[in-house]
Amino acid sequence: MTELTEPDDSTAQPAPEWPQPVARENGQHISDPQVARAVARLSGIPGLPAADHEAVYNGLHDELLAALNSDPIDQVRAATGRAGGAA
Repeated sequence: MTELTEPDDSTAQPAPEWPQPVARENGQHISDPQVARAVARLSGIPGLPAADHEAVYNGLHDELLAALNSDPIDQVRAATGRAGGAA
């Protein structure tokens, strides 16, 4: 009979270091402030007529795409009030 063996620790892949999430009151954990602002708009969906949902989802898509395509240094500069360029 063949015995099962434990995996060799030397071949194990290291776990990625993910940023710590920011806890939200609705239970979501989003660490990127630009994404958190976009997703927060979804909380208003239950109060909207179904016909208006498409516009909200399209806006969310556009905001998330902009966040994905943005340069993180721009967010730092905006938060610190600094203009572009080296310090």
